[in-house]
Amino acid sequence: MAGAVIQLNLYGQWQRAVLGACAAIFGPVLSAGAADPSLVAFRVEGGQIRAPLTSEAGDPARGKTAVLSRDGGNCFLCHSVPDAGETPLGNIGPPLAGVGKRLTAAQLRLRLVDSTRINRNSVMPAYYRTKGMRNVAPAYLGKPLLTAQQVEDVVAYLLTLRN
Repeated sequence: MAGAVIQLNLYGQWQRAVLGACAAIFGPVLSAGAADPSLVAFRVEGGQIRAPLTSEAGDPARGKTAVLSRDGGNCFLCHSVPDAGETPLGNIGPPLAGVGKRLTAAQLRLRLVDSTRINRNSVMPAYYRTKGMRNVAPAYLGKPLLTAQQVEDVVAYLLTLRN
């Protein structure tokens, strides 16, 4: 068990140094960004974001592309992903196999938007939240890692991972 504690502490240091730690848990209504009107406000209720961020349904094929893309989510750096082919996979985060059976769309959406709302020490970056970030490179300041549509696409793909 001591090894797990050490692992979490190392990942916490990595998160603060590389990705930027979340300063605090925010209120129930969050806006993804202050100055950018294209960013959608979202409501966190009971560990979920129930309302989709877009009116267009997520597309699982586009979501898979984002998950496995170096220009998109880069999810494979930390997670093992089914059907990843020859892509080298990470083991920092939990495997994504079966995630669509374990979690709802609303739960997955919150984890993508801002996983620190679930676990303050999460090493997973906030893919849509832009407020309250620290240690962000100037070129990325105020910009989400994924668009609202990409978040919905990734949620749609993850829901297909049921085994």
